This record gives sequence, C-alpha cells and structure tokens, in this order.
Amino acid sequence: MGKKKRILSGMRPTGPLHLGNLLGALANWVKMQDEYDCYFFIADWHALTSDYENTDSIINYRKEIMLDWLSAGLTPEKSTLFVQSSVKEHAELFLLLSMITPVPWLERNPTYKEQIGALSNKDLSTFGFLGYPVLQAADIIIYKPQGVPVGIDQAPHVEITREIARRFNHLYGRVFPEPETILTETPKILGTDRRKMSKSYENAIFLSDSPDEIRAKVATMITDPQRARRSDPGNPDVCNVFDFHKLYTQPDSVRQIDTQCRTAKIGCVECKQEMARNLAAALAPIRDKRAYYEQRPELVEEIMIEGGNRARKTARQTMEQVREAIQI
Repeated sequence: MGKKKRILSGMRPTGPLHLGNLLGALANWVKMQDEYDCYFFIADWHALTSDYENTDSIINYRKEIMLDWLSAGLTPEKSTLFVQSSVKEHAELFLLLSMITPVPWLERNPTYKEQIGALSNKDLSTFGFLGYPVLQAADIIIYKPQGVPVGIDQAPHVEITREIARRFNHLYGRVFPEPETILTETPKILGTDRRKMSKSYENAIFLSDSPDEIRAKVATMITDPQRARRSDPGNPDVCNVFDFHKLYTQPDSVRQIDTQCRTAKIGCVECKQEMARNLAAALAPIRDKRAYYEQRPELVEEIMIEGGNRARKTARQTMEQVREAIQI
C-alpha cells in the first residue's frame, strides 16, 4: 500500500458550526480521513484579520469548533487536529513569504474586494486583512500537502498559494510542492430566511441545536412565497424546506411530499414539522457524541495539545529547509 497523500484545510473560530459548515466542508473532511493524511486546523489568527477589536470570544469558539469536529466524526486517530496559534512556525513563514509576495496579487483577490464591501461597518484598512492570503499560504505549504479541499468559491485562495509557492521556489530553490485544489461537492442549502446560512444573519441551524431549537427555527423558514393559503397548490422547486427534505427525508417520502405540495394535499406547517423531525433525527448522532466530549473537557484539551505537537514537528522540519534555502 502506497503512502497516503496529504491534505490540509482549516476553519476560522467565529462561532459554533452550522449545517452549511457541515455540508460545505466538514462532512467531506470526515470522509477523506480514510483516504488521506489529513491536517485540519482552527485558524484563530485568521479570525483577528476582521475581528481584531473583539478577541474575548476566540478562545471559547476554538473549543466549540473542536467539539463540533469531534462530534461530526473527525478523530485524532485519523487526522492531525490543531490550533493555528499553537504552531508559531506559521508566523515565521508568513513573515518570510510576505517579503516576496507582490501587493497587486493581494489587491486582486476577489474575496478581499467582496469583504471590504460586505463588512463596511469595520475598519479593514490593515496590513493583516490585506495580507491574510499570505498567512493562508504559510498555513498550507508549511505542511507540504498535495491538495486542499475547498468549495468552488475558495479556489482562488488555493491558486494564490500556488503562485506564492512557485515564486519562493523560483527565488530560493524548490522547497514547496504546489498544492492542488480538491473541489468538494456542496449540496444546496440556505438559511431559514433563504439567504446564505450564516451566524451573522441569525438564520443558521447549528450542529449543537436541540430538537426543540430545530423545530422552532424550521417553523420560521420561508416556503413558496406564492402560496398564500393552505388550499393553494405549492411549488417545491422554489421552497427552501423542500431542499432540506431532499437531504434529510427518505426518497420515497420526498416524492410523496412533492406531489402532495403541488396538489395542496399537505400544508407548509405539516411539511415543516416532518422535515424538522427528520433533521433532528439525522443530527442525533452528532448531538450524542458532542455530549460525550462536553463531559470530558480534559480529553478535548488533550486532543488539541497532541495535535499541536504533531503539527509542530512537521512545521519545524519544513522551516529548517526554508532557512537553509534562504540562507538566513
């Protein structure tokens, strides 16, 4: 059996994880553990790029994310799970890469422009915010992964990482492989108000939500906006609740609900109630495993420390090669 290819990815600790995080990344990571040598990190330094004024919650969110990861099926036996700031070598490589990264590369980053507009209530005119793709590149290439699993919207981040690695290799000799983009399938899912699911929009269903919380949130979900009365036929194709049914309800029942909705034989309230039950049941194993780890905080802390030690060992080996290449 050949050596497993290495992959790496991370998440910012901005709050507990929701269904969008699970379907967009976490569920794919869990599957990849058996196929790849996985490094997954909590990007707490990245959280400072936009939330540098409010740092009190970061340490708690780090623990929340680790709980969510373990509850969803990531395991230290299969993956290296760690916190970015516990491996100081990331900062050293970030500094060195910032010396060779042209500013226009950063200014053309589409996410930079989007976030400047979206977060107009924050002062993002900082070097840290402009330069976060360089830190992200350091996070990635310090572990020399063959690939980075991302959704299509994150592909430009991997491309600039490849460019930075290529420039370093051109200047100092080949140290870093250029990581490939591993595009992951992301099922269609929106928040309860049909916008992108987000903590900041207060439209998210969290992995840690109880069945009662799930029922309450699902009850507020927007359905077919043209269906004004129970007796009106509905259109499942434009209904957010039906999109959830396709993910969490048995296929035979989904087909039945489709027909019943179009013929007004099922109302939106009843449809929501059935979906909420199925969603709560699907998340039950995650809630149960979370309860196990919540009762063992010392185990969670041990996993984070051990993961940091393993990551640090790899990062230090890379930085020895980097210093030798730069001759400094």
